[in-house]
Amino acid sequence: MTATYDLYDPDGYVAGPPHDEFTRLRSEQPVVWQDMPGEPGYWAVLRHADVVKVAREPVLFSAATGGVVLEDLPPESLAMMQDMLLAMDPPRHLSYRRNVSPEFTPKVMARLGTRIRQICSEILDDASDRTLDFVHDVCAKLPSQVVGELMGIPREDWPRIHHWSEMNSGGQDPDIAAGYAADAAMSATVEMAMYAIELAGKRRAEPAEDLTTLVLSMEVDGEAMTDVQFGSFFVQIVTAGNDTTRTMLSSGLLALLQHPDQLAALRADPSLIPGAVEEILRWANPLHYFRRTATADTELGGQAIATGDKVAMIYTSANRDETVFLRPQEFDIHRDPNPHLSFGTGEHFCLGIHLARLEGRVFFEELLARFPTIELAGEPRRQRSNLNNALKELPVRLATT
Repeated sequence: MTATYDLYDPDGYVAGPPHDEFTRLRSEQPVVWQDMPGEPGYWAVLRHADVVKVAREPVLFSAATGGVVLEDLPPESLAMMQDMLLAMDPPRHLSYRRNVSPEFTPKVMARLGTRIRQICSEILDDASDRTLDFVHDVCAKLPSQVVGELMGIPREDWPRIHHWSEMNSGGQDPDIAAGYAADAAMSATVEMAMYAIELAGKRRAEPAEDLTTLVLSMEVDGEAMTDVQFGSFFVQIVTAGNDTTRTMLSSGLLALLQHPDQLAALRADPSLIPGAVEEILRWANPLHYFRRTATADTELGGQAIATGDKVAMIYTSANRDETVFLRPQEFDIHRDPNPHLSFGTGEHFCLGIHLARLEGRVFFEELLARFPTIELAGEPRRQRSNLNNALKELPVRLATT
C-alpha cells in the first residue's frame, strides 16, 4: 500500500494540517516514505510510540548528522546548525545543556511571573477596544519582550530581532519572505548570528545581569565559548522563544473561539487555564516535525530504515494518535492525562518548557479577565509551511464591554 498524499508539500498545510491523511496513514503506513524535490526523501513517523522511540535514541537517530530540517543544508549552514543545542548529539548535547539549564528551572522561571504579567498588561492596554491582527499586534509582542529582556537585547533592536526570527521559520511563505533573499531562512539566520556576535563583543567588554553574559562564560567542548558558537546559540534561543510562543497564543485563542463552550468554562473557572494551555499545545502544536538521521540500519514501526535515511518525527500526527488520546480529534481543555509531544521528549526535551507554560498561563489569565468580548473580525490565515504550524493573521475585536 502506498501513500497518495504529499506530506512534504508546504501548500498542503495552508488550509490546515492534513489530519485525515495522518489518521489514515497511522493505521495503514505509520512509517511512510515521502519524496522531496531535488534531493533524497524521508520517512515520516506518524505514531506517538514511534516518535517517542526516535526521540529517545539520540545516537541511533542523530540530530547532528544532517540537522533538524528536512532539507539537506550546505556544509557551512549545517556547521552553524550543529552549534545549536537542538542539533547536538550526546555527549556534547548534555554537557552543553548542563551549563544553561539551571537558568530555565521552574523556580527560576517563576521569578519572571510578575514581569510577564506586567508585559501582558501593557500589550493588552494598547489592544483594548479595537480590531487588530492578534498574531502580530498582540501575540508576537510578549515573547519578543520576554526574550529581549532575558538576553539583554536593547529595546530598540527588538523589532529587528523579531523580523529575523520570523524569517527563520517562515521562509516557505511568500508573504513572509517577500522582498527577502531567495533563501530567506538562511539569510536571516546569518544576519541574526552576526548581530549576536556584535552583542557578544559588547558583553565581553561590559558584562551585565543577563543570559547573554551567562552563556558567554560557558565552556563548549572544554574550551571557552567562541563568538561564532554564541551566535548559533542566540539564533536558536531567540527564534524558538519568539515563534513557538506567538503560535501557541494565537492558535490557542482561535481554538477557544471555535469552541465557545470551553472559552466560557475558562472564563468561569480560570484555574482550568494551565490544562487548557496543554490542550492548546496538543491541538495546535507549534512545530509539525523535527528531523533525525539514522546512523545504522534499523527498524521502526515495521519498516526497515537504512543508514543515512532521513527520519521526521511528525508531532502533528503523534499528538492525535487514537491509541494514546481519547477522542483525539476533539479539543478538550479538561483532557487528563495529556502526554502530548509538543515539547519533545528524551534528551532534546524543550529547554524553555517552564517559560512557555508560564507565558501561556499568564497571558490567557490577563486576556480573559480584561476582555469580556473577543470575537473574530475576519478569516484567519495560516502560514505556508511544512515545519511551522502557525497562523500568520488572526483578525479579532477585543472589547472591554
